Amino acid sequence: MDLRVLVVCPDRKSADLLSQVLTEMGFEAEHTPSTSQGLKRLEEQQFDAVVLDYRSDQSCQDFLSRLRLSTRNRSTLLVAIVDSEYSARPVFGLGANFVLYRPLSLERTRLSLRAARGLMRRERRRTPRTPISTPAKFDHPGALDQPATLLDLSDGGTALTSNSKVPPACKVYFQFNLPGQHQTVRLSGEVAWQDSLGRAGIRFVDVPQSSRRVINAWLMQNSFKSQSEPTRPILPTPRTPEPNPEGGSAANAGNRRGERRFACRLGAEIYRVGSNVPNRCTLSDVSEGGCYVEMPTPLSGQTGVEILVRTAEMKLRIKGQVLAVHPGFGMGVRFEFHDSAEREEVLRLLAQLANSTPLDELHR
Repeated sequence: MDLRVLVVCPDRKSADLLSQVLTEMGFEAEHTPSTSQGLKRLEEQQFDAVVLDYRSDQSCQDFLSRLRLSTRNRSTLLVAIVDSEYSARPVFGLGANFVLYRPLSLERTRLSLRAARGLMRRERRRTPRTPISTPAKFDHPGALDQPATLLDLSDGGTALTSNSKVPPACKVYFQFNLPGQHQTVRLSGEVAWQDSLGRAGIRFVDVPQSSRRVINAWLMQNSFKSQSEPTRPILPTPRTPEPNPEGGSAANAGNRRGERRFACRLGAEIYRVGSNVPNRCTLSDVSEGGCYVEMPTPLSGQTGVEILVRTAEMKLRIKGQVLAVHPGFGMGVRFEFHDSAEREEVLRLLAQLANSTPLDELHR
């Protein structure tokens, strides 16, 4: 498990559901029932995300304020749980990235946390990693001068391999020399993840200025070696709905996709690729792989399109391909993702749809 999440929730039933979903998805979940205990853990440990059972009281306000002022966790992703009748806009203004509505359901929780996981992984990899292979030594309480080999390096952390197990719950003190640098780097860190092959990811905690200068100088000299994570394009091919012979909306035809579909009424603009002429339309259902676009005169042919969607919380541009055209009804569009970030934005939109009542068309 390489992503650590703190669940601050006094309701045991909700906490158990969250812990179940987080564990299923490969998170390391830690639960605390009170905001005071949660603040103490934020001072002691860095988390990739915090799930807060938000109530409109002073303790929650203090928790959010101190979270964003925290040295370790000021940029941690925040998921807030609110009442279904509560407007989410103030919570987003307080720094929330996602919102879940009470009562929690298994499906909605899975979808929202799936979107959050993609965002967390992207944030973690925002700092470029430069490949390296250099010996290092680390100390921790009870063991000194343990050998290791650094596998990559950034200004915020490193990956290493070692025959000695790195303890997960204490500071680890490192020293190593970078190729071409004479000054020894000394710093402390904490374990972010481990695997069964002896590899571990270390998040730097205390880095003296002298060591930081050495690291930054080496990274600048070797940045051309930086390798980004390989991304596997995900291009699902959903089957589009057929026109309803009874005269109803084509989007209401039987659900023949393998993906979860969300009925909605989202006002949007659609453009042919290469054209700046907008066509007003309505998205009447959306899935992870595509959507149905309602418009009286759909675009003809197997054409590339770009869809612009605005909601109260986000603005989204999605590229896709027209797969089926139904004159007088609309057309089915398959999304085309060029990187994982584009797919994550669609997941965030689906999370909004899952957590809310059907969205009315948004007029511009």
